[in-house]
Amino acid sequence: MKQFKGDKRTKEYKEWKANFDNKSKGLGDTVEKITEVTGIKNVVKSVLGDDCGCDDRKEKLNKFMRYKIVNCLSENDYNFLKNVIEKGGKIKPETQIKMKAIFENTFNKKLTSNCLSCSFVSEIYRPLRNLIEKYD
Repeated sequence: MKQFKGDKRTKEYKEWKANFDNKSKGLGDTVEKITEVTGIKNVVKSVLGDDCGCDDRKEKLNKFMRYKIVNCLSENDYNFLKNVIEKGGKIKPETQIKMKAIFENTFNKKLTSNCLSCSFVSEIYRPLRNLIEKYD
């Protein structure tokens, strides 16, 4: 993504970001895109006006069915995980905490349990290991 040069509070920035940030976050975004392409959205707005409730429905559908969005790993995170996975063996608690933070950032998922020993292998280690394998 090209870097934006200028004030990020401006309309120009919001338009620029919209051009690069157009992945559907959930079902509501997908339905909106389909209705725009087919022209249904314009018909509904012409009949019901600008406040037709589309935005509320879109948000409800996005909450109902959110897509799994995976962020790219930074080079440092990739190298850290690759090293931990290749080394194998027992993983120290401070390493588990860092892996949990990487997991939450990468998979956009906040883990509710603070007990890493209970969920570490199934919820954190395996998905990160699988992600590293896909990178390779």
